[in-house]
Order: sequence, then structure tokens, then C-alpha cells
Amino acid sequence: MCGRSSITKSQKELEERFGATFYSDEILKYDPNYNAAPSQNLPVITNEDSDLIQLYRWGLIPFWSKDKSISYKMINARAETLMEKPSYKTLIKRKRCLVLADGFYEWMKKDGGKIPYRVTMKDENAFAFAGLWDVWNKEETIYSFTIITLKPNKMMANIHDRMPAILLPEEEKLWIDPELSGDDAMKLLNPYPDDAMKAYPVSKLVNSPGNNEPDILKPDPDPELVSFGV
Repeated sequence: MCGRSSITKSQKELEERFGATFYSDEILKYDPNYNAAPSQNLPVITNEDSDLIQLYRWGLIPFWSKDKSISYKMINARAETLMEKPSYKTLIKRKRCLVLADGFYEWMKKDGGKIPYRVTMKDENAFAFAGLWDVWNKEETIYSFTIITLKPNKMMANIHDRMPAILLPEEEKLWIDPELSGDDAMKLLNPYPDDAMKAYPVSKLVNSPGNNEPDILKPDPDPELVSFGV
């Protein structure tokens, strides 16, 4: 699964990287997030507004849901079953989004506990998860998203048995093209090339969403911990 990420680039850097501008109401709300967690509002670009960067809530709340608490069960969507589950079958065809990030965290299981790792691109540039979104209109209006996950590439397999679906830069605009069919969208969901990625152990400060400071990004100095692709 993917339950924690980071997005630390400035507004200007994100706008230049993705060729989109922040929606005016979102500019003052965006701050770098070193330990982004479900229920938080994070920057996305949707297929309905491909020129805008907007802030949507992490944790999908489908339009038909009676209760918004369902979002905590829908932070991720497995690529293998997207075309089978009613919750996602329509969204993969009609409501796709880019979830902007510059890293994500995953925990390696080891004897004695779990070791948190931060995973980024080797060039440390921002990238985009493949996501699905929806809008919930009950007692309030909430725009929300889920991140698609799939089997890991070789590097990620050292850490966990799943990884988020990261789009190649040349696939990003295609993913949010409203003319793209659901079947063709599915073809874009592949493990990202591991030779373009790196992973390194970080402090257990990341375990708590309440910790959100630059120190979380620093490598853990323990010499017995292994990095990958660095």
C-alpha cells in the first residue's frame, strides 16, 4: 500500500514541472508537506481541469457513499481489480487524476520491528502517482482521491510487496486526457523503472503524522541500515 508521501516543492516548482497553475483559492492553502497522510488535502491535477493544480482530500469518498468515514478504507486502489470493483470501474474511465509528490514512505519488515524508508527519484524531481477522484455532496462537498497501487519493481521488492503506480513523465498528460478509454488507461499502470529511483532509511519520526518537519527527510545514520539505488 501507499499510506504516506511527501510533497516539498514550491508552488512555482510544481507549476513549472507539471505545466499547470494553482487554482486561485488553493494558493494560500498549499504548504510543503514532509509527511503527508490520509485525510489531508494534497495537490492533484484532474482530467476535468488539466491546467489547474487543486487540493483534494486523500482517501476516496465515492459520490454514492452514505458516510464520509469510508475514506479511511479507500486511500489506495489495487490496479489488479480496478475494472472489477464498482467503486473504481467508472472512475478509471471518467475520473482520473495526477497526485503530485516528490517522495513516498514505506516500511520494511525486519526482526524486531519495521524500518521506514523514503523513496524518491534519483534526480529528486517531483513526479505523479496515478490516482482516481470523486466528489461527495451530502452534508458537505468533499473532493477526494485514491492512489493506485500495484506489484513492486525490483528495487521496491526489497522493501515491500506493493508500490504506488507512478506515471512516466510522458504518460502524465495522457492519463488525464478525457478521451483516454479505461482499457487504455489500464495499460499505463506499470511498475516505475527501478533504475530511476532510490530508497533510503529515515527516522521513525515519520511514523506519526503529527511530525511534519524537514528532518524527516534526512537519512537514518545507522550504518547497519541499507539504502537502495543511492
